[in-house]
Amino acid sequence: MKPVLFKNTTWSLLFLLILSGGCVKLDVAPADQFTDETYWTSAEKAASLLNIAYRQMNNPGRVFRDERLSDNLYNGYGNDDVRVISNGQANASTSLFNNVWSDCYSGIKTTHTFLANIDRVDMDESLRNRMMAEARFIRAFLFFQLTNWYGNVPFFTQDIDLETAKTIYPTSQSEIVAWIHEELEDIAEILPTKDEYAEEDRGRITCGAAIAFNARVALNFNEFELVKEYTDKLVNSAEYGSYSLFPNYQELFYKKNEYNEEIILDIQYVPEDRTWGEISRYVPFSLPNVQFTQACPTQSLIDSYLMKDGSRWNETKDPYEDRDPRMDMTIVRHNSTITTKDDITYTVNVDPNDSENNSNDRIGRENGTQTGYFYRKYYDPNPEAWTAGTSWSCNINFVTLRFADVLLMYAEAINELGEMDAAVWDKTIKVLRQRAGFDNTPLALDFPGGSQEELRAIIRNERRVELALEGSRVYDIRRWRTAEVVLNEPYRGAKFDMSSGNLDYYNYETGSFNKDRDYLWAIPRQQNIINPNLGQNPGY
Repeated sequence: MKPVLFKNTTWSLLFLLILSGGCVKLDVAPADQFTDETYWTSAEKAASLLNIAYRQMNNPGRVFRDERLSDNLYNGYGNDDVRVISNGQANASTSLFNNVWSDCYSGIKTTHTFLANIDRVDMDESLRNRMMAEARFIRAFLFFQLTNWYGNVPFFTQDIDLETAKTIYPTSQSEIVAWIHEELEDIAEILPTKDEYAEEDRGRITCGAAIAFNARVALNFNEFELVKEYTDKLVNSAEYGSYSLFPNYQELFYKKNEYNEEIILDIQYVPEDRTWGEISRYVPFSLPNVQFTQACPTQSLIDSYLMKDGSRWNETKDPYEDRDPRMDMTIVRHNSTITTKDDITYTVNVDPNDSENNSNDRIGRENGTQTGYFYRKYYDPNPEAWTAGTSWSCNINFVTLRFADVLLMYAEAINELGEMDAAVWDKTIKVLRQRAGFDNTPLALDFPGGSQEELRAIIRNERRVELALEGSRVYDIRRWRTAEVVLNEPYRGAKFDMSSGNLDYYNYETGSFNKDRDYLWAIPRQQNIINPNLGQNPGY
């Protein structure tokens, strides 16, 4: 049974109060019902506002958006803001910049309203403290998003009035990050472990999530001593919860395996009341009711998968056979098999040069795949995962943080600190590859040794393939400062292009990433109209 906390809540609440010109102010306020003291009469009513904060923290749409901003996907459909950003055409008036800014501050406003009023409720003190810690986690999560994308931003830990919202100055990114670390450290000592929650409360934020997310924040800013400190608490201890790798890589995202031992944080969904459907824009076009393909995996991502024996793939080898098994568990490609939600299995044919190929999946079909690849990750063929028959209303919890990520963070931190050895390798990279199904060869599983730089390349590539399509790649290439390289290369698709008379890879337009501008987003023009003290990031 899914926890009641995460059931659908009627969205009669409007968080965005519009100023003249359609601008959104910083002190966006929940409706009067949530600030009126007559509302705060029970723990259940308090939980309903906390539920809204959970919804504002994260959603699948943001994860798919983040993946589209990386070199793992080619945006070949339409011309929305993500594609505008990818093409280097964004400016301070780009709507996505203002939407993310407003959404984050709206969520922060919700947590401030909750924290300012929860003491009015006559309730068990331990429950109050736990709920407050959950709200504080959500607030820290949202401030991380803000400072990650925009750098220095307005920072406050209680409600501000309209006059302050119009005159407040940004706080430095370093100060905000330091506060996030301190806040999450404190929260981790308050929240229960996942095993201490009752079954009806599964899905709530845990102390393990606070530790793991603190590691993610530290990783994002290359604070490797802190990454080591935080991940060590989960890799080498069970004090904050016991986590391990789920045996089946592909099925850890399936409905039947929700709340498995690898999941640290996921977004809760339930049949009928709350569902998501973004995956329908990334799977094979021949599946029922797919209307268009938003973005497709790139050849660059395909090329990053090793051979099953641990060797690197090259042009002398078959493009798909005997590869890292995670490739076929993550991506649908030519000659893959896929099962529809009504239990029909078919073979995918993307070859546009096959005169008998009338498949909707083929390269070149309008609204179909541009690269020859589709998502498999997040697609569960079990009908129970879908709320309404052939529709794309998915009710699976959406995984956002898992133990494999912790192992990869730990390995990267240890290597960056010059401490990588066979023991660390065996508890991180080796177990990930064993779970994936690599051959039992020294090249695949044994510690390779080598320089710190050589190990860095191995660990970074392992991170790319293990977490492919999960939204983390754009954060990685930004913190590694490789975005200026990989996002300025031509996008490539599968090797089916005969336009030159010879078989070649499809090539698409080159992305555009300005290293002197694009590591931060523009402060939205709408916000600068409200408050000129916000300033502007370089290049905008």
